Amino acid sequence: MGLIRDGIAALEDSPIADVWRLGLDVPGLIGLCGGEPDMPTPPFICEAAGKALADGRTFYAPERGIPELRQALAGYHQRLYGLEIPDQRITVTQSGMNAVMLVAQAMVQPGDNVVAVTPCWPNILRAMQINGAMIRQAPLSRGETGWSLDPGRVLELCDQRTRVICIASPGNPTGWLLRREQAAVLLDHARQHNIALLSDEVYHRIVYDGNAAFSLLQIAQPGDPVFVINSFSKSWAMTGWRIGWMIHPDGLAPAMEKLIRFNTSGGQPFLQYGAIAALREGEEFVSYFVERCRRGRDVVNERLARMKRIHNIPGNAGFCAMFEISGVMDTLTFCRRAVTEAGIGLAPGIAFGRGAERMVRLCYARAPELLHSAMDRLEPFVSDYRA
Repeated sequence: MGLIRDGIAALEDSPIADVWRLGLDVPGLIGLCGGEPDMPTPPFICEAAGKALADGRTFYAPERGIPELRQALAGYHQRLYGLEIPDQRITVTQSGMNAVMLVAQAMVQPGDNVVAVTPCWPNILRAMQINGAMIRQAPLSRGETGWSLDPGRVLELCDQRTRVICIASPGNPTGWLLRREQAAVLLDHARQHNIALLSDEVYHRIVYDGNAAFSLLQIAQPGDPVFVINSFSKSWAMTGWRIGWMIHPDGLAPAMEKLIRFNTSGGQPFLQYGAIAALREGEEFVSYFVERCRRGRDVVNERLARMKRIHNIPGNAGFCAMFEISGVMDTLTFCRRAVTEAGIGLAPGIAFGRGAERMVRLCYARAPELLHSAMDRLEPFVSDYRA
């Protein structure tokens, strides 16, 4: 037995990180591998955090976040969805990923299993595995018009050892959107069998029809076993700030406080004042950013459609494209070679689980001119690529 416990030593690293590390030493790389905007955080958010720092907001904060931020989050959900979320159901976290890990720590132990709708962001599955759960994958179906879910495929994988069902809508990497009637089927099953529903809604504002994606909160009752995970990273260009939040069932605030106390002891209060500014003053920026992503999507979809070997699967939300390249079975090797031979950073589909093994993800939350340059590099590389 080694120094590190077996489950951690055997934990699979993310192929996305493998490609990202390879690109660190490539001059002139156009990085479309990571899921983040190419824009810095808006000045009004930075200024609010800077003022809080100058005002001495540098002491320990309450584990579930400063009261002002929890209040701002309650107001945000009321404006966006017309929902009254009480303070005791709101927990600020040190990133969306931290929220996922807290749910995993609270819900699963060795011998349990977790059912996940895939393709999905791999870190969610790794968090469950770190805490001892076995993963069962329910892949989306895909067609010419996009991705779709059969809730029955999820339910048939559940048994008496299932503790969590993981969904993400809008989906990363697919851009898939959960429909209300599908959510109702999953929620009814979760209620009957005391299974937690973990809903990753980090891309909730990056939609191209309407102001926000449907949220599981719109049909869940306060006592339902529903954990909605969210983050400031995407919609407000705050990936490096590492601030997220979750809405959890009634009565779990003490448990979340305890877990945060022994994980991070809470977040940085001065950064949380920046998050308050994002919520209260950020609607103009969110609208601008979504339209910028729409332009990026149009550029990428149009250019990919010209490439003879590429089959692009359209998404309805988020800021990523997913496509196949005919003749390419090993997407990790393809993406590694794209870095070194074409100077483009792409994410291999094998990272995202069943349903994406032969696909490649491309982030189009970038300036249109940069995306055109990336497509200029990708087209000849794909045309000449031989495994």
